[in-house]
Amino acid sequence: MTESSDSHIQAADNHSDIHRLQVGDKELVLVGTAHISKESAQLVHRIIEEERPDCVCIELDQKRYESLAQRQSWLNLNLKEIIYRKQLSTLLANLVLASYQKKLGDQLGIQPGTELLEAARTAAALDIPIALCDRDVRITMRRAWKATSIWKKGYLLASLMASLFDKTEITEEKLRDMRKTDVISELMDELGTALPELKRVLIDERDTFLSEKIKEAEGRRIVAVVGAGHVAGIKLALDEDRSGLMEEIDSIPPVSKVWKILGWAIPMVIIASIVVIGFRKGGDVAGDNIIYWILANGIPSSIGAMLALASPFTIIGAFIAAPITSLTPVIGAGYVTAFLQVVFRPPMVAEFESAMEDMATVGGWWRNKLLRVFLAFILPGFGSMIGTYIGGYEIISNLF
Repeated sequence: MTESSDSHIQAADNHSDIHRLQVGDKELVLVGTAHISKESAQLVHRIIEEERPDCVCIELDQKRYESLAQRQSWLNLNLKEIIYRKQLSTLLANLVLASYQKKLGDQLGIQPGTELLEAARTAAALDIPIALCDRDVRITMRRAWKATSIWKKGYLLASLMASLFDKTEITEEKLRDMRKTDVISELMDELGTALPELKRVLIDERDTFLSEKIKEAEGRRIVAVVGAGHVAGIKLALDEDRSGLMEEIDSIPPVSKVWKILGWAIPMVIIASIVVIGFRKGGDVAGDNIIYWILANGIPSSIGAMLALASPFTIIGAFIAAPITSLTPVIGAGYVTAFLQVVFRPPMVAEFESAMEDMATVGGWWRNKLLRVFLAFILPGFGSMIGTYIGGYEIISNLF
């Protein structure tokens, strides 16, 4: 791969965002953008119009493209299906990220991802094919979650939630500075130091995925529109043949056998302990331990549902479900309570549409019925986890 001079674009404030490369027999114009920048959207439109490439590659997957292009996609969201597939936490993470981007975008009067959508619109207007080159966002999120240790998961969740209430103001000038190569590199280095596993999945793997998809794009003259944070990694990956990595990075790794064993070992130890207590100390004592287990799990979980202002049926369901779900790794109490909340207090269309704004206020989480579903997922699940430790400790202690 070789990099040629920028012969067409003369605007000094944008020169660092445009990279002209020769990749095999392809002429590639790589455009680095900020996802909440009017300047980026204008630049993308101008580049495509001037270059008239054979294909426009865009840093989007089909799902993200549909959510940008079809603003009413919320109407088609099936919460029950999402809960059944255990993707509620993925949806929540996506919502938090989207809410933060929207908040920044509102400061600048632009919808997040506008420059990517503008690339697709401009290409369509000029009858130029587009290629959605990013990895499926659901695979990316699940790989990121699996790759992150339990302690860093907590750190990541806390950081995501804190971002919702961040009051930092941003301007086009700040965005322009951030798109400079040295600043982006510094930010990537900081992420790699703090959360190396997350950077590998969110940045490095996607650099590889994007570069290979760009190479596969039809035509000799290509314009590729990607976030500025991916530019350096893509340029490096374009110099190498990483096609052999595609199958691995485009799949969700299976659950570790160790976690599977632990997931079943803990409930089996508790059940076995109650059985042994029954043989050693009698059925009455074993019964007392069973009642303790039910109360230790059911009370904290139902309190969690109460704190979420969940429906009465959800609160009762939390009390009933927690002692049972704590004895199986197949499903958690939070999924049961979230499902019940959707059934008995279904969110309205308006609440789907206002969810990202309501996320930015503490009261909004309880006022919005969609966000209350997430509270009915998190808080009873947390209560059940506490109850499992308390009940398990008490029962195992009674063995001796």
